[in-house]
Amino acid sequence: MSKNRTYSKFAQEAALLLGKQIQLGRKQRKWSEKNLADRAGISRATLQKIEAGEMTPAIGLVFEAAALVGVNLFEQDRIPISFSIEQTKDKIALLPKRIQTKTRAFDDDF
Repeated sequence: MSKNRTYSKFAQEAALLLGKQIQLGRKQRKWSEKNLADRAGISRATLQKIEAGEMTPAIGLVFEAAALVGVNLFEQDRIPISFSIEQTKDKIALLPKRIQTKTRAFDDDF
């Protein structure tokens, strides 16, 4: 028996927005659902779920469909995504560690 997952309103709206942007990009290119689904290597039913903003399709499939129709993901002011990845990694490295293992020196000279 599968458990029904609940999502926040923000997450649902973000998925719907991305799905509608993919649908718009597809229609601007005058591609059919089948055409985009074939290009993305997914079924037409999966594409319909993506465009409807459903949360069940894998994120990689959604990103691939978005890339194929030219939806920009994570790029602002033409900054390459690889630069953003490195910048985010640098920020993470500067954050304090949650759990630090402290080695304690023992004085065993009696």
